[in-house]
Amino acid sequence: MNEATQAAAPQFWMGGVLARDLVEVSSDPGCLADGDFWAISTTYEGQFRAARFETLSNTNFPPVSTTAKVSGKWESGTTESEYIQYVEKIREEIASGGVYQVNACRRLSIKSSATLDLAFANILKSNPAPFASYLRFGDMEIASASPELFLTRDGDQIKTSPIKGTKRSVSEKFGNKDRAENIMIVDLMRNDLGQICIPGSIAVPDLLRDEDHPGLSHLVSDVTGQLRSGITWAEIFIALLPAGSISGAPKSAAKRIISELEPTARSTYCGVLGWVHGDQAVLSVAIRTFWRESDFIHFGTGAGITWSSDARAEWEETELKAERLISIIGGEL
Repeated sequence: MNEATQAAAPQFWMGGVLARDLVEVSSDPGCLADGDFWAISTTYEGQFRAARFETLSNTNFPPVSTTAKVSGKWESGTTESEYIQYVEKIREEIASGGVYQVNACRRLSIKSSATLDLAFANILKSNPAPFASYLRFGDMEIASASPELFLTRDGDQIKTSPIKGTKRSVSEKFGNKDRAENIMIVDLMRNDLGQICIPGSIAVPDLLRDEDHPGLSHLVSDVTGQLRSGITWAEIFIALLPAGSISGAPKSAAKRIISELEPTARSTYCGVLGWVHGDQAVLSVAIRTFWRESDFIHFGTGAGITWSSDARAEWEETELKAERLISIIGGEL
């Protein structure tokens, strides 16, 4: 970890709320039962990390002291030909009947001592996202421009809003593949919520809406439910992680394929990022997200694969999702 990041004060920002004065950290979801404010980061693989902050304020993201941008060449852990082979292997799995959809991801990395607070400030300016967030404590630093809601909670009412379907402009139309994929994941999320919600309470109040974001449009649906009495945060995470939109359907088969075929762990990418405060919460799916590991900054990108997928087009979708944010924070693809 570079010295600037080590010396920086811990903080969390999301949705106009700034949390400072770190009190403690925990790897146990049971900590959330104390009713205090916790910033949450989980990895795709299920590692839970939480930071309890004492001081909250409603404010813009604070000014940054550094002017150092990310520079150099981003390297992909998966080449175009390897990714195409990955997609074709998923299609073979689909043809055999064991899975219907898998989210295929790859990692981009760059060696850099630049901190991510400047990158996040630039993202807020040039690529505002509904669940943009920044978290820094210990050796962790994450800057996210996530457009996707993993979970909101208000008392016993919860909602998840999976994204499936991406296009470059509003003039384009979503295809049958996008709609089928979204509906598949909605069904998966209804099943996941059924493990923790009152029977009969699960609903889909909004199906297949077109949401515009900087440089992209997404197909989004809402799934809601009412939690059963006594459900803990640990039980919620067990039931819902990893998110269906970034794993696949059925989830167990998709997870197996991902673990067998992706060369590196996803880590922070495709985990969860946000906050919990008692029975209130806003948690995003950690996509469009930069994170630091030692002397490297990483960024994940992926695409949902179905039988009708064109492998080269799916590679191009991963490029599309990466190019705008990389151009904002620096470095060359």
